[in-house]
Amino acid sequence: MSSSVLTTNEITLEQVLSLAQRLRPIDQVRLAVRLAPKVEWVLTQMEIEPTLTRTPLRGLLADLGAAPSAEEIDEVQREMWAGFGKEDA
Repeated sequence: MSSSVLTTNEITLEQVLSLAQRLRPIDQVRLAVRLAPKVEWVLTQMEIEPTLTRTPLRGLLADLGAAPSAEEIDEVQREMWAGFGKEDA
């Protein structure tokens, strides 16, 4: 038996499932029992983390300065659309 060590980047889900399907049924159950606590922990973290890491949107772009006024936006739109549809000679 070779003693090569595989990293998680080298192992795919399909490979793990293929190997698990080759186990005896009792070993498949043992595998599921050993994985269940980890799965439960991950699901619990998914429920907890969104409430802890939520960043309020208000002020998110404050470092960019004041927003353009409606008049400034209208003026830029008029400039952008002024040449629309006209062919350059």
